[in-house]
Amino acid sequence: MNKLPKKKRDHLILVVLIIASVLALIYFGWISSQGGNMSRIKSDTLAAQDKLQKIEDTIKKTADVSLKLAEINDDLKQSATDMASGDTFAWTYDTIRHFKTPFKVDPTAGPPTTEDVDLLANFPYKQLKFTITGTAYYHDLGDFIAHFENNFPHIRMVNLALEPAGGAGDDSEKLSYRMDIIALIKPNDAAK
Repeated sequence: MNKLPKKKRDHLILVVLIIASVLALIYFGWISSQGGNMSRIKSDTLAAQDKLQKIEDTIKKTADVSLKLAEINDDLKQSATDMASGDTFAWTYDTIRHFKTPFKVDPTAGPPTTEDVDLLANFPYKQLKFTITGTAYYHDLGDFIAHFENNFPHIRMVNLALEPAGGAGDDSEKLSYRMDIIALIKPNDAAK
């Protein structure tokens, strides 16, 4: 540069300064703003990938959820088998007649009545209520009640009243019983 004339040297310095200024303007004006856009795009991409991963996980779980739903529907249908359905008088008579067979009790079912469930407010089912009476030994009656409640989870026995039967001999230990039985009615049969 020492061998260049002063005018050319000044022009060369001016050209270098202009090029440096243009490069600085390009870097700070365009490249650095693109860096901000790139970081925003990178964060948006990561957020979209997280959302996509959640959607893919949900899709993978759909089969499991469908299987669980089918199992729950089967369980619900199975649990509804002990609910009253059809002709309520026939259902009452048949249920007690079939269930009492292995036990040494002689229950007699009274006529059933259909009403709203009185245990829970706004419960979507109706209830069937009937009274059974009879005589049995204390232990036999206890077995009957325990097995009945274990076999029919949607049926409850309430208002159990026990009195001596008042017989002579072996019958002097028998008890006379009276209890109300409340059973749920299947929703599609409650409207009938």
